[in-house]
Amino acid sequence: MLAAAGMTASELAAKCDVDAKTVERWVSRGRLPHPRSRVRAAGVLGKDVDVLWPEAVRRAVKLGADRELVGVYPRRSDLPRSLFRELIEGARSRLWFGGYTSYFVWLEVPHAAETIGAKAQAGADVRFLLGDAASQVTASRDLIEATPLNLATRIAMTQAEIGKSPTPLPVRLSDRHIAMSVWVFDDDALVATHIGGALGQDSVTLHLRRRESDGPFSRYVEHFEALWADAAAGHPSLPE
Repeated sequence: MLAAAGMTASELAAKCDVDAKTVERWVSRGRLPHPRSRVRAAGVLGKDVDVLWPEAVRRAVKLGADRELVGVYPRRSDLPRSLFRELIEGARSRLWFGGYTSYFVWLEVPHAAETIGAKAQAGADVRFLLGDAASQVTASRDLIEATPLNLATRIAMTQAEIGKSPTPLPVRLSDRHIAMSVWVFDDDALVATHIGGALGQDSVTLHLRRRESDGPFSRYVEHFEALWADAAAGHPSLPE
């Protein structure tokens, strides 16, 4: 690139305010300059950044299956506090709650039952897949977590909140998702994978967005649908 521009490494370095050895590493070792230096160098050489350093474009644009990955959070509690509210409020066709208790939703999303009920009344597919409080799997997990606010209590509190919806909401019970929670809002999904004896809020959490027909997002949707198909009705008065 320097030969074509009739410029030495030292001259380009002076114009980019970097060391000459840095420029030499760009040229001879294929080092990728910092973004500011890329812009400066491209301007000096009269070339587009993506022409000089196509690798920068490849790194910035996801081309594999991971392009559906919006974010990864070490803990569910690290999610932006507004995210669940924004996804619930923005969803139009699908709101699937696949948390074992989804208890935190009622704490973090104001008027959640009314909002979700209104979505269902407008025709959205709303589903709550909760844990089975009577299951031995639930009892065993409670012994591991050893917290006063146990799973059965949190499940009951969520059922009580669901009951506040102006529109009856479908609820089913299962103990098969004790270790992984999946929430789906239209083409966005949040997936929390539980670790050891930690609580749900400590689970590593993925934010996915649908970009293809058979990507990770679709796999988690299939997972939810399979669990839903095998789950028991949560309340006889709620329509399925």
